[in-house]
Amino acid sequence: MTATHAQPHEQRARRRSRGGRVRDVVALMLLPLPLVVAMAPASFAGGGTRRWFGRGESQRADAQAAKDAAAAAFYELDTAQRDLRISIETITAVDSSPRARKAAEDYAAFGRRIDEVSQGYITAVDTHDLDRDDLDGAAVARARADLTRAKEELDRVKLELDRFAQGLGPLLQTAETQLARLAPAVERARQALLAASNALDTVRAQGLKADELAARLAALAPELTKLNQGAGQHGVQETIRRADEVLRKAEDVRTEAERLPETAAEIDKRLVSLRTRAQAITTRAGKVDPVLSELRRRYSAACWQDLQHVPEQAAHSVQQAEIKLREAQQARDEQRWADATSRLATVRALLNTTDEAVSAAGDRLQRLDSVSFDRQNEVEKTRFAIRDAQRLAMAGRSTPDARHAGPLDDAVARLDRAVAGLEGRHPDWWHFLTETEAIRHTAARVVQEIRDARGGVGG
Repeated sequence: MTATHAQPHEQRARRRSRGGRVRDVVALMLLPLPLVVAMAPASFAGGGTRRWFGRGESQRADAQAAKDAAAAAFYELDTAQRDLRISIETITAVDSSPRARKAAEDYAAFGRRIDEVSQGYITAVDTHDLDRDDLDGAAVARARADLTRAKEELDRVKLELDRFAQGLGPLLQTAETQLARLAPAVERARQALLAASNALDTVRAQGLKADELAARLAALAPELTKLNQGAGQHGVQETIRRADEVLRKAEDVRTEAERLPETAAEIDKRLVSLRTRAQAITTRAGKVDPVLSELRRRYSAACWQDLQHVPEQAAHSVQQAEIKLREAQQARDEQRWADATSRLATVRALLNTTDEAVSAAGDRLQRLDSVSFDRQNEVEKTRFAIRDAQRLAMAGRSTPDARHAGPLDDAVARLDRAVAGLEGRHPDWWHFLTETEAIRHTAARVVQEIRDARGGVGG
């Protein structure tokens, strides 16, 4: 009845081939149940059997009915076991969890019990030949009892088997869900590989090599081979995982291939743009020396000494940027897209730094000229920031929180010192500007802390 213990109907028939009567029993067992029931009257009315009369006829009819019922029970148990074997094979093909292994072990144990009761049934059938002419009443009674007992054992095991099958419901549902995902997952992976291959063919037709993408796609060939080998060799879950992985990688290749013409055009555009910017920064860097001369002439060393190396640094940075631009152009010509993109990012960073340094000199002169002409504007702007923070700190309070009052009181003192520092023949205007900016940052920080503490309400 199981894959390892059950005897096929044909083998059971050979075991019961000791006489023509036994072969008739096996033939009856192999018929579908409705046909078995339909043929039952023939065993009494004709077909080579003798007609029974009187009490003996009734006893033989009862024994024959017990035999037919036992045959039906045997057939039902055999069918249930075959159906359950399919369920167990479905579960174990997908699930390797302890629950699934336990279910397989329990099924094997059921197989051994089914073999035992099936053997009992076959023995009962082989032992009692109800067509014998010399069969007396006691033998008929024994046959009926043995066959009835065999049927009851078959029914009992069938009932237990049904209960066991019902308990497998969640495991079977999960396994069937996984199996339902298998074929679509594999097909999606194959279609993704085909789409990636087609995308590569399209960009190659436009003169783009896409060698790196082609190599990535070729690396998926062994995975496709394993997908084609199927879940029988690699397992359902592993095959689904592999299909999902192939799908993801193939879609990445397809997406990048489809973007390749756009990437090439963007790199060409950035090469032109960054060359123009480098030339503009070179021109602007040439104007830094006159600005520095003006700063040295009109302001103290503290106001400009951090800028005196800007011209040399700018020239060096622009030179490095031009080298990287040439490397980016070579990478683009060789269609090494990632290398070209990386070189261009380096060029952009170098030019940004240089641009800031070149701009700093002009900005410094402009700010120093402005504050030296009218310091009061900077002072009032800073005092306003402090007073605004103080008003917020006092809102709804008779005394401010020390955490806020301390930094603000210190800010007032710092501003007074900064203003006092401007007295003298060569004031440090740059220190004054950086100090007032720092004071305003302190006031802004206190305001933010107060608002955070009050849940964003106030001020």
